[in-house]
Amino acid sequence: MRSSSHLPKLTLPSAIPSLLTLAVLALGAAPLSAQRPGGQAERNPAMDFKVELQADDQKLASLKTQAARMVDSMAVFTQQMVDQVFSFAELGFQEEETSKYLTGVLEKNGFTVTRGVAGIPTAWVAVWRSPAGAKPIISLGSDIDDIPQASNKPGVGYKDPMITGAPGHGEGHNSGQPVNITAAIAVKKIMEREKLPGTIHLWPGVAEEQLGSKAYFVREGVFKDVDAVLFTHVGNDLNVSWGQSGGLALISAEFSFKGSSAHAAGAPWRGRSALDAVELMDVAWNFRREHLRTQQRSHYVIKDGGDQPNVVPPTATVWYYFRETDEAGVRGLFALADTIARAAAMMTSTQLDTIRILGTAWDGYFSKPIAFQMFENIKQVGLPRWDEKDQTLARGIQRELGQRVIGLDTSLSKEPNGPVVNPQGGGSDDIGDISWNVPTVTLRFPSNIPGLPGHNWANAISMATPIAHKGATAGAKVQAMTMLDLFTKPTLVAQSWDFFRSVQTAERKYTPLMRPTDKPAIWLNKDIMARYRPEMRKYYYDPTKYKTYLEQLGITYPTVKPEKAVP
Repeated sequence: MRSSSHLPKLTLPSAIPSLLTLAVLALGAAPLSAQRPGGQAERNPAMDFKVELQADDQKLASLKTQAARMVDSMAVFTQQMVDQVFSFAELGFQEEETSKYLTGVLEKNGFTVTRGVAGIPTAWVAVWRSPAGAKPIISLGSDIDDIPQASNKPGVGYKDPMITGAPGHGEGHNSGQPVNITAAIAVKKIMEREKLPGTIHLWPGVAEEQLGSKAYFVREGVFKDVDAVLFTHVGNDLNVSWGQSGGLALISAEFSFKGSSAHAAGAPWRGRSALDAVELMDVAWNFRREHLRTQQRSHYVIKDGGDQPNVVPPTATVWYYFRETDEAGVRGLFALADTIARAAAMMTSTQLDTIRILGTAWDGYFSKPIAFQMFENIKQVGLPRWDEKDQTLARGIQRELGQRVIGLDTSLSKEPNGPVVNPQGGGSDDIGDISWNVPTVTLRFPSNIPGLPGHNWANAISMATPIAHKGATAGAKVQAMTMLDLFTKPTLVAQSWDFFRSVQTAERKYTPLMRPTDKPAIWLNKDIMARYRPEMRKYYYDPTKYKTYLEQLGITYPTVKPEKAVP
């Protein structure tokens, strides 16, 4: 897609580093803050921060037990939400059925919903305020979008698409909101009965795979008065992390070039190929990779390469993801890409028409006090009891993919995951933007299978099966218990803000990576969903007729290839 406005000069995001800093970043020097004189690593102040947890009194312990029992009693409700969202399988910014369904559930349970938040049609905020008082405000979030070409039948341990080429929940984002909604309803009932003050605040991560919404939520003021954020994300264990995450800061940007068309055989000298500019930019970037820091990650797809070979392409567009360990590093990559794009335009006598930022993400940093408290609840809840059918599916897909056959995790970690001291590259998540504005943690709950590649059809196969259902129920228990901690322990909220101010943001302050004029890329994926949605509608889950989505699809759980005999 191309903007109607032209950008003869690029307005970079705020706080772009100096040319000297960019040169240091581009040449691969370690960040100055990472080393002391003499090569000694600096002491991480997060490690020195002492967390003092307040023990549960008898009443709180009883409320947590009640909350866990209530979550158990809602297991079918949770399962139906997990299966329903799985069946919608909507890509980022196009989560229409998903958002309509989830907001309907919340409104039926007494929440007030605001739709179209931050100019994003599928974004919403749901709020319930206790009559006993509005503070503290505890916010629950989880992503709702899915992955292109990840369609696969659930419970089937090999590639067997429901609809060939269609999207599917190959990141497991169908399960996080059911965790949050189940926990929120349970805690709301307890707060009403016990007359506990506070506000429950829920929102969806729209277009997380495009890193497309959370920075705009921050800019819109969604978290202005929030006291803590409890985010959830599917995993294969039950854990929480604190401090610096391994996630990378990111800028997603689209570079569009304009040339002039001509008959590619009859008069090629009269044309100026925009595709040539795209390809030269890509070649130059690929040669430059050798001289970038090893921690960086960058990748691209050509969105517009022309219409047909006998017409010199007058337009062409390439879409890049730039990732680095922090926002300064990713700004440096973005500035370098701008230089290379302009050089490519000069070499081809074309014009760099527009540079459009489609998404951004800060690296994540998570609250130590809340993580330690959440881990106490994780120890109480424990992992689900996997039966032999669950383990058979897990072992079957691991075997199918040539991975180590270990099945599902059966033991908890002994402590929460600590900070990543020297990030070496990896994925990104725009929960990072929120984490630099309010104390935040991410609960990983066990609804997927170890050893899978991620962003893949294989990651979808467990996500509408008993593995996902049991894992979501376990996650909802932990989420509900941690909400009760935050609603009843003012010292926990105070400690989380102390850590946030004195450690996390003592030297780093949040500034958005997108420009003030940037807007959410709400057109993304519209064409793909328009192509597949009519066929996908035939497979939407109907809980009024079927207990589970597996039953509706007629799938025997589990279905795996037989293990080959060892000669």
